[in-house]
Amino acid sequence: MRITSEGQVTIPAEIRERAGFRPGDEIEFVVEGDTVRIKRFERPEHETPGERAVRAFRGTGKWPGETTDEIMQFLRGDPPD
Repeated sequence: MRITSEGQVTIPAEIRERAGFRPGDEIEFVVEGDTVRIKRFERPEHETPGERAVRAFRGTGKWPGETTDEIMQFLRGDPPD
């Protein structure tokens, strides 16, 4: 398995299935010495939509939609149309 020039790697299907990862799941990387673990992200219990947006897009330089309505829908936590 190789890391792409954009730092991406594919998690093999067998590992995703064993871990219970599904499309859209949030994960986090935990560094322990020279080992990196991937685990399901545990969202803070009382996270506001604004905090969720900042966390979701920190470092990405892009928003989830192309229109203001789509961005507002995301910030409100509404499911996509």
